[in-house]
Amino acid sequence: MGRGTKRRFTDDFKDEAVARLSQEGASYKSVSTELGLTPPQLKSWHLERLAAGSSQALARQKSDATELSKLRKELKETREENEILRKASAFFAQWAGKT
Repeated sequence: MGRGTKRRFTDDFKDEAVARLSQEGASYKSVSTELGLTPPQLKSWHLERLAAGSSQALARQKSDATELSKLRKELKETREENEILRKASAFFAQWAGKT
């Protein structure tokens, strides 16, 4: 592969490559040679995973944040609806008392 061609790797491939480092006797050099990578490239992937957690954890965090935002919006709407119902109830109770 000539210089100038940038290879792209999937997150799954990166996860598998980093997971191989935990095998007995594995080093950056041995794993990177086996997979056709450079040791610094493999090390950067390893450090990224240590700093940010696994890709599954990141996806779960993003999903949780989206759900939390949705639930906060629903709670706000429910509180507004309850306030409207409380005011309507007070109005009709007052109106019923006049008749």
